[in-house]
Amino acid sequence: MFASIARLLHAWTRASAIRRELTHLSDRELADIGITRSDIERIVANHVHD
Repeated sequence: MFASIARLLHAWTRASAIRRELTHLSDRELADIGITRSDIERIVANHVHD
């Protein structure tokens, strides 16, 4: 049980960090790395589940 809670907490923390970093980029910076603002949630979900 504690391991599953730890995994969920780690996933939430990781998702928050990724989301925060990407949302602080400008649209131009996002375009430079090949993503749009609407891609952020999909990217967060993919990275957290990896």
